[in-house]
Order: sequence, then C-alpha cells, then structure tokens
Amino acid sequence: MDILVFTTSVKEKRQVNKVTTLLTKVPSIFQWNFDLEDCDNILRIEANGLSPRYIEWLLINAGIHCQELEY
Repeated sequence: MDILVFTTSVKEKRQVNKVTTLLTKVPSIFQWNFDLEDCDNILRIEANGLSPRYIEWLLINAGIHCQELEY
C-alpha cells in the first residue's frame, strides 16, 4: 500500500464534498482524509498502485490546486 500526501487549495467543506465525489470513483483508493488545520491543507491518500500525477490531474481539472509533497 502506498501513502500519497498532497498540498491543496481546499479550505471549505463544499470543496471537500467536491473532492469526495472525485476520489470515491477511484477504486484503488482505500482511504483518504484532509487536514484543513495544516497551513498546506493536506490531502493524505492510502492506495495501491496509484500515480500521484493522476491525483494532481484529477483535482486540478476540478479547479483545485494539488501538488504532491515529498516526505
């Protein structure tokens, strides 16, 4: 299992709902969550064989800034 971590522009509940719609359609994602208390509005995803670029593309096309964080 891979853990992917992203900085995002998500700041509001309605934006989380928009991302929920997108991420629930990706079958390789087991779990995900936001840390909106963090200054980078962290999105953490647990998945198998999922490209970070795909998540960035998915969210950017929905109008949400998303960039993988190296850890």
